[in-house]
Amino acid sequence: MSKNYQKTLLACYLGFITQAITANLAPLLFLKFHKDYGIPLGRIALISGTFYAAQLIVDILCARFADRVGYRRCAVAAELCSAAGLIGLAFLPESLPDPFTGILISVITYAVGSGLIEVLGSPIVEACPFAHKEAAMSLLHSFYCWGSVGVILLSTLFFAAFGTGSWKALACIWAIIPLYNIYNFAVCPIEYLIDGSQGMGARRLLRLPLFWIAVLLMICAGASELAMAQWASAYAESALGLSKAVGDLAGPCLFAAAMGVSRTIYGKYGSRLDLMKFMLGSGFLCLLCYLAAALSNAPAAGLAGCMLCGFSVGIMWPGAISICSKRIPAGGTAMFALLAMAGDLGGTLGPSLVGGITQSANDDLRWGMLGGCIFPFVLIICLFVLRRKGVGVYREED
Repeated sequence: MSKNYQKTLLACYLGFITQAITANLAPLLFLKFHKDYGIPLGRIALISGTFYAAQLIVDILCARFADRVGYRRCAVAAELCSAAGLIGLAFLPESLPDPFTGILISVITYAVGSGLIEVLGSPIVEACPFAHKEAAMSLLHSFYCWGSVGVILLSTLFFAAFGTGSWKALACIWAIIPLYNIYNFAVCPIEYLIDGSQGMGARRLLRLPLFWIAVLLMICAGASELAMAQWASAYAESALGLSKAVGDLAGPCLFAAAMGVSRTIYGKYGSRLDLMKFMLGSGFLCLLCYLAAALSNAPAAGLAGCMLCGFSVGIMWPGAISICSKRIPAGGTAMFALLAMAGDLGGTLGPSLVGGITQSANDDLRWGMLGGCIFPFVLIICLFVLRRKGVGVYREED
Protein backbone atom coordinates (compact mmCIF):
# COMPACT_ATOMS: atom_id res chain seq x y z
CA MET A 1 0.00 0.00 0.00
CA SER A 2 1.41 3.40 -1.01
CA LYS A 3 1.96 5.94 1.73
CA ASN A 4 -0.22 9.06 1.77
CA TYR A 5 2.22 11.89 2.40
CA GLN A 6 -0.59 14.42 2.13
CA LYS A 7 -1.46 13.37 5.70
CA THR A 8 2.09 14.26 6.68
CA LEU A 9 1.73 17.67 5.05
CA LEU A 10 -1.58 18.27 6.86
CA ALA A 11 0.01 17.42 10.20
CA CYS A 12 2.93 19.80 9.56
CA TYR A 13 0.60 22.55 8.30
CA LEU A 14 -1.49 22.33 11.48
CA GLY A 15 1.73 22.19 13.49
CA PHE A 16 2.83 25.54 12.08
CA ILE A 17 -0.66 26.97 12.68
CA THR A 18 -0.32 25.80 16.29
CA GLN A 19 3.02 27.59 16.48
CA ALA A 20 1.30 30.78 15.26
CA ILE A 21 -1.36 30.39 17.96
CA THR A 22 1.20 30.04 20.75
CA ALA A 23 3.25 32.98 19.47
CA ASN A 24 0.37 35.42 18.97
CA LEU A 25 -2.33 34.69 21.56
CA ALA A 26 -0.59 35.89 24.73
CA PRO A 27 0.44 39.30 23.27
CA LEU A 28 -3.25 39.99 22.55
CA LEU A 29 -3.92 39.50 26.28
CA PHE A 30 -1.08 41.58 27.75
CA LEU A 31 -3.31 44.46 28.87
CA LYS A 32 -5.88 41.99 30.20
CA PHE A 33 -3.20 40.33 32.33
CA HIS A 34 -2.13 43.77 33.54
CA LYS A 35 -5.65 44.81 34.56
CA ASP A 36 -6.96 41.51 35.95
CA TYR A 37 -3.90 40.35 37.85
CA GLY A 38 -2.16 43.65 38.57
CA ILE A 39 1.04 42.51 36.85
CA PRO A 40 3.35 45.48 36.05
CA LEU A 41 3.94 46.11 32.37
CA GLY A 42 7.66 45.63 32.93
CA ARG A 43 7.02 42.03 34.00
CA ILE A 44 4.47 41.56 31.22
CA ALA A 45 7.26 42.28 28.74
CA LEU A 46 9.11 39.21 30.08
CA ILE A 47 6.42 36.91 28.69
CA SER A 48 7.57 37.22 25.06
CA GLY A 49 11.22 37.02 26.09
CA THR A 50 10.54 33.84 28.07
CA PHE A 51 8.70 32.31 25.10
CA TYR A 52 11.58 32.86 22.66
CA ALA A 53 14.25 31.93 25.22
CA ALA A 54 12.49 28.59 25.82
CA GLN A 55 12.35 28.03 22.05
CA LEU A 56 16.08 28.66 21.78
CA ILE A 57 16.81 26.09 24.48
CA VAL A 58 14.60 23.54 22.71
CA ASP A 59 16.42 24.24 19.43
CA ILE A 60 19.75 23.44 21.11
CA LEU A 61 18.44 20.25 22.74
CA CYS A 62 16.85 19.06 19.49
CA ALA A 63 20.22 19.18 17.77
CA ARG A 64 21.40 16.51 20.19
CA PHE A 65 18.36 14.37 21.07
CA ALA A 66 15.69 14.55 18.34
CA ASP A 67 17.19 11.75 16.23
CA ARG A 68 17.51 9.49 19.26
CA VAL A 69 13.95 10.05 20.45
CA GLY A 70 12.45 9.95 16.95
CA TYR A 71 10.53 12.46 14.84
CA ARG A 72 7.11 10.99 15.57
CA ARG A 73 7.45 10.97 19.35
CA CYS A 74 8.85 14.51 19.34
CA ALA A 75 6.06 15.78 17.05
CA VAL A 76 3.36 14.21 19.22
CA ALA A 77 5.03 15.70 22.31
CA ALA A 78 5.12 19.09 20.58
CA GLU A 79 1.35 19.12 20.04
CA LEU A 80 0.71 17.77 23.54
CA CYS A 81 2.85 20.53 25.12
CA SER A 82 1.19 23.19 22.98
CA ALA A 83 -2.30 22.08 24.00
CA ALA A 84 -1.31 21.73 27.68
CA GLY A 85 0.22 25.21 27.70
CA LEU A 86 -2.84 26.85 26.12
CA ILE A 87 -5.22 25.12 28.54
CA GLY A 88 -2.88 25.93 31.41
CA LEU A 89 -2.97 29.59 30.42
CA ALA A 90 -6.71 29.56 31.15
CA PHE A 91 -6.46 27.92 34.58
CA LEU A 92 -3.00 28.20 36.14
CA PRO A 93 -2.89 31.99 36.80
CA GLU A 94 -5.79 31.76 39.25
CA SER A 95 -4.79 28.35 40.60
CA LEU A 96 -1.39 29.48 41.87
CA PRO A 97 -0.61 32.09 44.54
CA ASP A 98 1.20 34.23 41.95
CA PRO A 99 -0.74 34.63 38.65
CA PHE A 100 2.42 35.68 36.80
CA THR A 101 4.09 32.37 37.72
CA GLY A 102 1.10 30.50 36.30
CA ILE A 103 1.34 32.48 33.07
CA LEU A 104 5.08 31.81 32.72
CA ILE A 105 4.64 28.06 33.36
CA SER A 106 2.00 27.94 30.64
CA VAL A 107 4.11 29.99 28.22
CA ILE A 108 7.19 27.81 28.77
CA THR A 109 5.08 24.66 28.28
CA TYR A 110 3.68 25.70 24.91
CA ALA A 111 7.01 27.26 23.91
CA VAL A 112 8.52 23.77 24.21
CA GLY A 113 5.89 22.53 21.76
CA SER A 114 6.45 25.49 19.45
CA GLY A 115 10.22 24.98 19.47
CA LEU A 116 9.90 21.28 18.71
CA ILE A 117 7.61 21.77 15.72
CA GLU A 118 9.77 24.63 14.46
CA VAL A 119 12.74 22.26 14.30
CA LEU A 120 10.94 19.10 13.15
CA GLY A 121 8.46 20.47 10.61
CA SER A 122 11.12 21.34 8.02
CA PRO A 123 13.06 18.01 8.01
CA ILE A 124 9.81 16.00 8.05
CA VAL A 125 8.60 17.78 4.90
CA GLU A 126 12.08 17.72 3.36
CA ALA A 127 12.15 13.94 3.76
CA CYS A 128 8.84 13.45 1.95
CA PRO A 129 9.26 12.33 -1.69
CA PHE A 130 7.98 15.52 -3.32
CA ALA A 131 9.32 16.73 -6.65
CA HIS A 132 9.87 20.37 -5.68
CA LYS A 133 11.21 20.51 -2.12
CA GLU A 134 11.86 24.29 -2.05
CA ALA A 135 8.26 25.03 -3.04
CA ALA A 136 6.91 22.57 -0.45
CA MET A 137 9.10 24.19 2.22
CA SER A 138 7.86 27.69 1.37
CA LEU A 139 4.22 26.57 1.40
CA LEU A 140 4.78 24.89 4.78
CA HIS A 141 6.11 28.09 6.32
CA SER A 142 3.23 30.10 4.80
CA PHE A 143 0.88 28.35 7.22
CA TYR A 144 2.59 30.12 10.12
CA CYS A 145 1.73 33.43 8.44
CA TRP A 146 -1.88 32.51 7.73
CA GLY A 147 -2.15 31.13 11.25
CA SER A 148 -0.96 34.46 12.65
CA VAL A 149 -3.53 36.35 10.57
CA GLY A 150 -6.24 33.94 11.67
CA VAL A 151 -5.35 34.20 15.36
CA ILE A 152 -5.38 38.01 15.30
CA LEU A 153 -8.60 38.36 13.27
CA LEU A 154 -10.62 35.54 14.83
CA SER A 155 -9.56 36.46 18.37
CA THR A 156 -10.51 40.08 17.70
CA LEU A 157 -13.94 38.96 16.43
CA PHE A 158 -14.36 36.63 19.41
CA PHE A 159 -13.63 39.45 21.84
CA ALA A 160 -16.01 41.76 19.98
CA ALA A 161 -18.79 39.17 20.26
CA PHE A 162 -18.20 37.81 23.78
CA GLY A 163 -15.96 40.39 25.47
CA THR A 164 -12.35 40.15 26.58
CA GLY A 165 -13.51 38.53 29.82
CA SER A 166 -14.06 35.33 27.86
CA TRP A 167 -10.37 34.96 26.97
CA LYS A 168 -10.02 31.74 28.99
CA ALA A 169 -12.63 30.02 26.84
CA LEU A 170 -10.81 31.27 23.75
CA ALA A 171 -7.51 29.77 24.95
CA CYS A 172 -9.21 26.39 25.38
CA ILE A 173 -10.86 26.66 21.95
CA TRP A 174 -7.48 27.29 20.30
CA ALA A 175 -6.11 24.23 22.14
CA ILE A 176 -8.44 22.01 20.08
CA ILE A 177 -6.13 22.34 17.04
CA PRO A 178 -3.00 20.82 18.67
CA LEU A 179 -5.15 18.20 20.43
CA TYR A 180 -6.53 17.09 17.06
CA ASN A 181 -3.07 17.20 15.51
CA ILE A 182 -1.72 14.72 18.04
CA TYR A 183 -3.67 12.06 16.13
CA ASN A 184 -2.38 13.30 12.76
CA PHE A 185 1.26 13.00 13.80
CA ALA A 186 0.59 9.62 15.43
CA VAL A 187 -0.67 7.99 12.20
CA CYS A 188 0.88 9.90 9.25
CA PRO A 189 3.90 8.45 7.39
CA ILE A 190 7.16 10.02 8.58
CA GLU A 191 10.49 9.47 6.85
CA TYR A 192 14.04 10.48 7.77
CA LEU A 193 16.40 12.42 5.54
CA ILE A 194 19.23 10.13 6.63
CA ASP A 195 19.80 7.61 9.35
CA GLY A 196 20.17 9.45 12.66
CA SER A 197 23.49 7.76 13.35
CA GLN A 198 24.86 8.92 9.99
CA GLY A 199 23.91 12.58 10.27
CA MET A 200 26.56 15.21 10.84
CA GLY A 201 26.78 16.40 14.41
CA ALA A 202 26.95 20.02 15.49
CA ARG A 203 30.76 19.97 15.73
CA ARG A 204 31.21 18.83 12.13
CA LEU A 205 28.68 21.34 10.87
CA LEU A 206 30.39 24.20 12.67
CA ARG A 207 33.64 23.40 10.85
CA LEU A 208 32.03 24.18 7.48
CA PRO A 209 32.36 27.76 6.12
CA LEU A 210 29.18 27.15 4.11
CA PHE A 211 27.25 26.40 7.28
CA TRP A 212 28.44 29.60 8.97
CA ILE A 213 27.20 31.59 5.97
CA ALA A 214 23.86 29.80 6.31
CA VAL A 215 23.76 30.61 10.04
CA LEU A 216 24.39 34.29 9.31
CA LEU A 217 21.72 34.12 6.61
CA MET A 218 19.21 32.72 9.12
CA ILE A 219 20.10 35.32 11.77
CA CYS A 220 19.49 38.11 9.26
CA ALA A 221 16.30 36.43 8.02
CA GLY A 222 14.90 36.17 11.54
CA ALA A 223 15.99 39.70 12.43
CA SER A 224 14.59 41.24 9.23
CA GLU A 225 11.25 39.52 9.83
CA LEU A 226 10.76 40.00 13.57
CA ALA A 227 12.18 43.54 13.81
CA MET A 228 9.44 44.84 11.52
CA ALA A 229 6.73 42.41 12.69
CA GLN A 230 7.07 43.25 16.39
CA TRP A 231 7.38 46.99 15.87
CA ALA A 232 4.80 47.32 13.07
CA SER A 233 1.90 48.15 15.40
CA ALA A 234 3.91 50.72 17.37
CA TYR A 235 5.21 52.20 14.11
CA ALA A 236 1.67 52.52 12.74
CA GLU A 237 0.61 54.34 15.91
CA SER A 238 3.59 56.58 16.68
CA ALA A 239 5.03 57.34 13.25
CA LEU A 240 1.85 57.22 11.20
CA GLY A 241 -0.62 58.49 13.80
CA LEU A 242 -3.08 55.59 13.55
CA SER A 243 -5.27 54.41 16.43
CA LYS A 244 -4.35 51.33 18.49
CA ALA A 245 -7.03 49.11 16.91
CA VAL A 246 -6.22 50.23 13.38
CA GLY A 247 -2.51 49.98 14.13
CA ASP A 248 -2.83 46.33 15.19
CA LEU A 249 -4.67 45.43 11.99
CA ALA A 250 -2.70 47.66 9.61
CA GLY A 251 0.62 46.69 11.20
CA PRO A 252 1.19 43.05 12.23
CA CYS A 253 -1.91 41.66 10.50
CA LEU A 254 -1.14 43.10 7.06
CA PHE A 255 2.53 42.22 7.55
CA ALA A 256 1.70 38.57 8.25
CA ALA A 257 -0.76 38.45 5.34
CA ALA A 258 1.83 39.82 2.90
CA MET A 259 4.39 37.33 4.20
CA GLY A 260 1.91 34.52 3.69
CA VAL A 261 1.24 35.67 0.12
CA SER A 262 4.97 35.58 -0.66
CA ARG A 263 5.41 32.06 0.70
CA THR A 264 2.24 30.82 -1.00
CA ILE A 265 3.35 32.23 -4.37
CA TYR A 266 6.69 30.47 -4.14
CA GLY A 267 4.97 27.34 -2.86
CA LYS A 268 2.73 27.30 -5.93
CA TYR A 269 5.14 28.50 -8.61
CA GLY A 270 8.50 27.67 -7.03
CA SER A 271 9.30 25.02 -9.64
CA ARG A 272 9.46 27.80 -12.25
CA LEU A 273 11.49 30.26 -10.18
CA ASP A 274 15.18 30.52 -9.29
CA LEU A 275 15.34 30.46 -5.47
CA MET A 276 18.60 32.44 -5.27
CA LYS A 277 17.29 35.19 -7.56
CA PHE A 278 13.98 35.27 -5.69
CA MET A 279 15.80 35.68 -2.38
CA LEU A 280 18.13 38.37 -3.74
CA GLY A 281 15.17 40.33 -5.10
CA SER A 282 13.39 39.92 -1.77
CA GLY A 283 16.49 41.13 0.09
CA PHE A 284 16.69 44.32 -1.97
CA LEU A 285 12.94 44.89 -1.55
CA CYS A 286 13.29 44.40 2.22
CA LEU A 287 16.07 46.98 2.35
CA LEU A 288 13.92 49.47 0.41
CA CYS A 289 10.99 48.82 2.76
CA TYR A 290 13.07 49.60 5.84
CA LEU A 291 14.36 52.76 4.15
CA ALA A 292 10.79 53.77 3.26
CA ALA A 293 9.64 53.26 6.84
CA ALA A 294 12.62 55.26 8.14
CA LEU A 295 12.81 58.13 5.67
CA SER A 296 9.34 58.68 4.21
CA ASN A 297 7.16 61.46 5.63
CA ALA A 298 4.07 60.18 3.83
CA PRO A 299 1.95 57.85 6.03
CA ALA A 300 0.80 55.85 2.99
CA ALA A 301 4.40 55.21 1.92
CA GLY A 302 5.40 54.20 5.45
CA LEU A 303 2.46 51.82 5.77
CA ALA A 304 3.23 50.37 2.33
CA GLY A 305 6.81 49.84 3.49
CA CYS A 306 5.58 47.84 6.51
CA MET A 307 3.25 45.71 4.42
CA LEU A 308 5.69 45.05 1.56
CA CYS A 309 8.36 44.19 4.09
CA GLY A 310 6.18 41.22 5.05
CA PHE A 311 6.18 40.13 1.42
CA SER A 312 9.95 40.60 1.12
CA VAL A 313 10.88 38.56 4.21
CA GLY A 314 8.47 35.73 3.36
CA ILE A 315 10.96 33.62 1.43
CA MET A 316 14.01 34.36 3.60
CA TRP A 317 13.55 31.82 6.42
CA PRO A 318 12.31 28.82 4.35
CA GLY A 319 14.65 29.77 1.49
CA ALA A 320 17.72 29.75 3.72
CA ILE A 321 16.72 26.32 5.07
CA SER A 322 16.23 24.99 1.52
CA ILE A 323 19.60 26.30 0.34
CA CYS A 324 21.39 24.72 3.29
CA SER A 325 19.56 21.38 3.13
CA LYS A 326 20.31 21.10 -0.59
CA ARG A 327 24.02 21.91 -0.26
CA ILE A 328 24.62 19.97 2.97
CA PRO A 329 22.42 16.88 2.46
CA ALA A 330 24.19 15.00 5.28
CA GLY A 331 23.38 17.74 7.80
CA GLY A 332 20.58 15.80 9.46
CA THR A 333 18.39 17.03 12.30
CA ALA A 334 21.27 18.88 13.95
CA MET A 335 21.50 21.20 10.95
CA PHE A 336 17.78 22.06 11.06
CA ALA A 337 17.93 22.59 14.82
CA LEU A 338 20.94 24.93 14.63
CA LEU A 339 19.39 26.87 11.74
CA ALA A 340 16.17 27.28 13.74
CA MET A 341 18.26 28.47 16.69
CA ALA A 342 19.99 31.02 14.44
CA GLY A 343 16.63 32.25 13.16
CA ASP A 344 15.30 32.60 16.71
CA LEU A 345 18.49 34.40 17.73
CA GLY A 346 17.94 36.86 14.88
CA GLY A 347 14.33 37.21 15.96
CA THR A 348 15.61 38.30 19.36
CA LEU A 349 18.42 40.58 18.13
CA GLY A 350 16.38 42.39 15.47
CA PRO A 351 13.59 43.85 17.65
CA SER A 352 16.09 44.57 20.43
CA LEU A 353 18.35 46.59 18.11
CA VAL A 354 15.42 48.57 16.68
CA GLY A 355 14.10 49.22 20.20
CA GLY A 356 17.50 50.23 21.55
CA ILE A 357 18.18 52.69 18.73
CA THR A 358 14.65 54.09 19.08
CA GLN A 359 15.16 54.70 22.78
CA SER A 360 18.51 56.39 22.15
CA ALA A 361 16.85 58.63 19.55
CA ASN A 362 14.26 60.00 21.99
CA ASP A 363 11.67 57.36 21.06
CA ASP A 364 11.82 58.21 17.36
CA LEU A 365 11.01 54.85 15.77
CA ARG A 366 12.15 56.03 12.35
CA TRP A 367 15.77 55.92 13.55
CA GLY A 368 15.17 52.39 14.81
CA MET A 369 13.90 51.35 11.40
CA LEU A 370 16.96 52.93 9.79
CA GLY A 371 19.16 50.84 12.07
CA GLY A 372 17.19 47.75 11.07
CA CYS A 373 18.48 48.18 7.51
CA ILE A 374 21.67 46.37 8.57
CA PHE A 375 19.93 42.98 8.54
CA PRO A 376 18.66 42.86 4.93
CA PHE A 377 21.96 44.47 3.85
CA VAL A 378 24.04 41.68 5.42
CA LEU A 379 21.60 39.08 4.07
CA ILE A 380 22.15 40.37 0.53
CA ILE A 381 25.93 40.13 1.01
CA CYS A 382 25.61 36.51 2.21
CA LEU A 383 23.56 35.59 -0.84
CA PHE A 384 26.11 37.19 -3.17
CA VAL A 385 28.89 35.25 -1.44
CA LEU A 386 27.02 31.98 -1.95
CA ARG A 387 26.33 32.82 -5.57
CA ARG A 388 29.72 34.19 -6.63
CA LYS A 389 31.79 31.62 -4.78
CA GLY A 390 29.74 28.91 -6.43
CA VAL A 391 29.68 26.89 -3.21
CA GLY A 392 28.72 23.37 -4.20
CA VAL A 393 27.16 20.47 -2.39
CA TYR A 394 28.97 19.23 0.71
CA ARG A 395 28.66 15.56 1.49
CA GLU A 396 29.90 13.63 4.47
CA GLU A 397 32.54 11.83 2.44
CA ASP A 398 33.99 15.18 1.35
